[in-house]
Amino acid sequence: MSAKTLDTAGFYKKLDEILDIPTGTVKGGESLNGFVGWDSMAMLGFIALADENYGVAIPAKRIPACRTVDDLVGLITEFSK
Repeated sequence: MSAKTLDTAGFYKKLDEILDIPTGTVKGGESLNGFVGWDSMAMLGFIALADENYGVAIPAKRIPACRTVDDLVGLITEFSK
């Protein structure tokens, strides 16, 4: 990982903000389709979050294949190598 390592609890909190849901809602294994706020704007928010907080450039074309919150974490980990 880059200089900033992935703190999953912090990531989940930031994802709560992107999805505009109460802090502590995201725990990791949830289906992204289960969140009303998971849409194209949230995907852009995820890309920005990964870049700004972890120094990772996530290709937008990879996000639709993600089914769970953990899949998003996996993308950050994959592209941080």
